[in-house]
Formats: sequence, structure tokens, C-alpha cells
Amino acid sequence: MSEKILARAAGRARVAPGENVWVNVDILMTHDVCGPGTFGVFREKFGPQARVWDPEKVVIIPDHYIFTRDEKAIRNIELLRQFAAEQHIRYFYDVGTDRYRGVCHVTLPEEGHTRPGEVLLGTDSHTCTAGAFNMFATGIGNTEAGFVLGTGRLWLKVPPTLRYIFDAPLPDHLMAKDLILHILADIGVDGATYCAMEFAGPAVEALDLEERMTLCNMAVEAGGKNGIIAADRKTLEYVRERTRRAGTRTEFEPVDNDPEAQVALETVYRTRDIEPMVARPHSPGNGAPARQCRDVKVDQVYIGSCTGGKLADFRAAARILAGRSVKVRTLIVPATTHVERALETERLDGKPLRQIFADAGCEIGPPSCAACLGGPADTFGRLKGREVCISTTNRNFPARMGSKNSQVYLASPLTAAASALTGHITDPRDV
Repeated sequence: MSEKILARAAGRARVAPGENVWVNVDILMTHDVCGPGTFGVFREKFGPQARVWDPEKVVIIPDHYIFTRDEKAIRNIELLRQFAAEQHIRYFYDVGTDRYRGVCHVTLPEEGHTRPGEVLLGTDSHTCTAGAFNMFATGIGNTEAGFVLGTGRLWLKVPPTLRYIFDAPLPDHLMAKDLILHILADIGVDGATYCAMEFAGPAVEALDLEERMTLCNMAVEAGGKNGIIAADRKTLEYVRERTRRAGTRTEFEPVDNDPEAQVALETVYRTRDIEPMVARPHSPGNGAPARQCRDVKVDQVYIGSCTGGKLADFRAAARILAGRSVKVRTLIVPATTHVERALETERLDGKPLRQIFADAGCEIGPPSCAACLGGPADTFGRLKGREVCISTTNRNFPARMGSKNSQVYLASPLTAAASALTGHITDPRDV
């Protein structure tokens, strides 16, 4: 599928792994962390009066360091505003306005920018999230993004494909986060270096689009160039509804594997053998079943980010927390304003999800990346000392969520919520 998308974008009948090809880009996304640097490269190389190749194909989303008094973070937002106004960027989701949405990787699909068969590049390593929508989506650096701004093209090497098949639908105690942590524990953080990670099988087919996003999001944690999933009825319905609602382009053409398609490696996992997983400090590949870590006490539970702040994630967490009380500080951070509103309207046993979380003793923050990337000192949820945190985020490197002395365990929303009830890492089957 990745080869077919790149061939189409290159104007070729076919391409092969290892080939370098010029591809036409359908969407370029940048945010407040990398946007200013990208704009600087663009102006340096194309001139101070240069115009972007297509203002309708550039999406700017402030999301990382936004709800803060930090002067440098505030300056970056202002630089985004200046560039968007100067270049007449239609899709600028400015914080502090009614256009603000939240985390870029969730905003993109919600606003109709993830269309099957297209190429999406972004100045964020987790841009591969959009592969859930049958796209070739990958992260690039500021230099590459500056070049794309001026030309709409980029030189890419075609990756080989590694296929990961899960043979049966998930039981209620497992989520997509457990599947990807299981893969990472198996192959390591370099096991898919510069490969397309294709996810397939009955388990993946049964997942909704938000859960598929979690799978593709963490392909980069194995070194993957991109993650990708075949389009099906769920994909097409999701994309058509969002593109109509947002007024974005509605034409797209999905791709599927040809019958004779070859992959570099195919791995089949027995879903029934997979347990609720955690990734121990300080690597997403340092995986273990949650039950093996039950002696680890936690100081903070964080449920949010592009992997854990979607509506599907909060539905799962609410199943565990409903009618109970947390024992440790538990933070709920919706990824976007759409998810934030849904916490008021989505109900479980007659109660809005937001009320369930509040009654359980959780703290609810504003939609953003918040503590996922640490952020300035006044960032909501930022770890400041030697705290142990179990988190639904996607990275647990030293200082990733703030303090370099902290320890972060990655987990699904189910496992994180279960741990909030006990004060130690807990398999959701045990509460």
C-alpha cells in the first residue's frame, strides 16, 4: 500500500523498496514547536517575499506549548500567526480563538485532512498516526518542511513493508496500545527502521479509527518510516463525514495491496496470548505485562495525548473509574476541543464522562499536548521531581514529561485507570 501511494504521488506506474523518488505532497502540517524553524528555512532558501506552493495544503496547528506564560512559547505562537496571515493559510487552528482544536494528530482527521491514498508530511515524528486512514504519513525535519513549503515536493526513499497480523478481535481488557507495546517488546525500538509497518488481521479490522490511530502513531517508536492500515467501510464513513463537516476536499482514492504484493516480513500474533502491557522506563520497547509490575507504586496517572486523549480512550477509562475513587493524582487531558465537548455529551450509565471523572477525583485539563512533551514549568501535569507516572502517552524517555528524575510507564487507558484506583500498576482485569 505504501509503495502504491508513493508511486501515485511520483507519477509512476510502480516503485520498489529502496528507490528514491520525488513525490508530490498532499498535506504539510506543522505546529508551534517546529513551525518557526520551518518558516525560517523557507524564507532563507526561497526569499523573504516567497509564497508557499499551495496555501490550501498547509495546515498549522499550535498544540504543544500553548497554555503557558512562558515568553518563548508565546513568541512561537505569534510567529505562527504572522506566517498564516502573510501566506493566507486557510487551515490555521489558532489557540485562543473558536478555530482552536488541539493536538495536531487528532485535529488532522477531525478536520478532514486525512484522506486515503494521499501523502501527508508533518514536522512531528508522530505524523505517522494518519496511516490509520490508509495514507502515507510520516514525520520530517524543519529543513525538509521548508523545502516542501516552497515546492510541494520531497525526495523520499520507498520503504519495505513489514506486516503485523493479529489473528482475533480483542477481549474487553485489551486496547490498541497493548498491541503496539507487545510489538515493541518483541522487535525493539529499531526493529522496523525505515520500514512501513502494516497492521492487519481480525483485531485491527474490529478496531475503530481512533484505536487504529494509536497503532500507527507508535510505528515510529520501532524506527518505522510510517504505519498503514487498509481502508474499509469504517475508514470511508469516518473520512466522508469529517470532510463534509469541515468543508475540506472530499475526493480521494484508497489503495489496497495487490494480490501478488510482497512484504519483507510477515508476523502473526495470537491475540489470546497478549496481556495488558506497560513499557517500563526509559524506552517504549522495554515492555512487560502489567501484572509483572504490580509492585510499582505510582504518584501520578496521566490519561491524554494523541495516543490516549481521544474519545475512545476516555470511554475505556470511564468504564474502569465509574462509581469509584482514585487513590493518586489522576489527570484527564482531552486531545481536542471536540473531545472536550464530547466528555459532556457522551454518557455511561446515564452520566456524562466528565462527571464520572470528576466524581472519581480526577483533574481535567485543557485540550492540548500538555505534559506529554514536558513543556514549560507551568505546564499542566508536568512532572517536577522523582515522581513515578503511568501514562497513556507514547514516549517515556528521561525528562520526556518534565523532570529527568521521574519515571514514566506507558500503558493503555484501561491499565492507567485501573492503576489510578489502586495506587500501583494494575492489570485492568484485577479491579
